[in-house]
Amino acid sequence: MDYYLFKIVALIVTASAIAIHLLIKARKSGPANLPPGSLGLPVIGQTLGVLRAARANSGNRWIQDQVDRYGPVWKASVLRTPTVFLTGPAANKFIFFSSALRARTPRSFRRIFGDKSIVDMHGDDHRRIRGALMEFLRPDMLKLYVGRVDGQVRRHLRENWHGRATVRVLPLMKRLTFDVVSPLLLGLETGAARDALVDDFRRMVEGVFAVPVDLPFTTFRRSLEASRRARRLLEGITRDKKAMLGLGKASPSSDLITRLLSLTDGHGEQLLTDEEIVDNGMFALVAGHDTTSMLMASMVRHLASDPATLAAIYGAR
Repeated sequence: MDYYLFKIVALIVTASAIAIHLLIKARKSGPANLPPGSLGLPVIGQTLGVLRAARANSGNRWIQDQVDRYGPVWKASVLRTPTVFLTGPAANKFIFFSSALRARTPRSFRRIFGDKSIVDMHGDDHRRIRGALMEFLRPDMLKLYVGRVDGQVRRHLRENWHGRATVRVLPLMKRLTFDVVSPLLLGLETGAARDALVDDFRRMVEGVFAVPVDLPFTTFRRSLEASRRARRLLEGITRDKKAMLGLGKASPSSDLITRLLSLTDGHGEQLLTDEEIVDNGMFALVAGHDTTSMLMASMVRHLASDPATLAAIYGAR
């Protein structure tokens, strides 16, 4: 018994010594001209605080607390990435208009959604992908999708809203958004494959707001597994649509994947690689999903609590 007790005590002492060494090293390392702030504990950093704030919808409060403590520019460690936060109009202008900075999503995000999306590309590659995506968003292209979107919205309201005294708005808005964007972006109509993608997509988004530790039974591991399944689905869709285009059996304007596959460079070669098409298809799903569904849910909430605005809308019909 004493022998095992000795081993446990030795293990605790060793682990404590390593932790203290890492803390001292983290505080001493790095150039002296870094902004104020703290990188926190090794690996963990401020990730847990950021995730708690995100889940409690108090992100603005968390940022303001840091501004009050350190000023408008401070450093932290979030999602295992040393990060400098800048706040205020001048900082926004510097970030969006300065050529000295290169945008990059956290490594955990890239592991889930791929590293060939437009937000992680720079220079000529960024301009090439942006130009390809803008082809899908041209006004004449958008006109082709209005009828399809209108039909999806009417069907959704008929099946989920009509005749119900109470509805849960946000889940329904998320489902409606996915029902609208999945055919437009991926050409994926109602069926088992789309239902499976809904579940995988939900797990992928959960992984963005999870501690990025790839261990069994963690949210992040489940997110990576869902990402692999979703990627296999999109890769299969891309192969099928490429074959259909080659046979002349698909329209380049039917969805985003087909449109990107149809674009060629000055030498007649496919403008985007298949990997770039899959990664940007996955990114387009997440970019258009949560923001749109949150906006629509907020709109419904506002109308429900503002009878005057609701009456004015009905009066304008």
